[in-house]
Amino acid sequence: MLELSSEDQIRLEKLLEITAPFKALLYDVDGTLADNMSAHTAAYMEASRRHGVEMDPELIVETAGWPTVKVAKEISVRYNKEFDPQTFANIKSKIFIEEFVHQTLPIKFVYSHLINNKDQKRIALVSGGRRSTLQHTLKAIGVEGNYEFLVCADDTEKGKPHPDPFLKAAQLLGVAPEDCIVLEDGDPGVQGAIKAGMGWVRIDQL
Repeated sequence: MLELSSEDQIRLEKLLEITAPFKALLYDVDGTLADNMSAHTAAYMEASRRHGVEMDPELIVETAGWPTVKVAKEISVRYNKEFDPQTFANIKSKIFIEEFVHQTLPIKFVYSHLINNKDQKRIALVSGGRRSTLQHTLKAIGVEGNYEFLVCADDTEKGKPHPDPFLKAAQLLGVAPEDCIVLEDGDPGVQGAIKAGMGWVRIDQL
């Protein structure tokens, strides 16, 4: 178990209280379990530069939880720059894995929440990231083996803010949507949770 600061201990206790009534916990990864959103933003900015775009980092905050290809399409539209979104996504993922993933640390109180609940509740991870990239992140923060299912960008036709990824996770766990709570750090994920009929909590607002 990670050593928590007094502030993180208070956040953990609040989170345990909020999630207690639910049978299943659905965790976002980037920015929720993993403290890596600045690294993802840096990778998006470098991929954008390689495509002739000086991207406003605020765009990544707005699109938190979106699949990488969808973010690439948004960058193309906003900056009126034509490029192949799949190629952009491949470059961004390569930059992140090669330059940043090894620096990733867990968000301690959320990681501790997962570990505290792993033998008591059903657990899935729901992310807009690619499975190949997420596997590196999950290894870096030591979460491997502590959840039942991983639902990522490759698994549903529509990603966050649509409910599809969360409903897929509930289906895999065999738990009714109303018995699931989503742990998120971004508005798109919260929108998806609400549309799925699930509880939700913003871990960045505790």
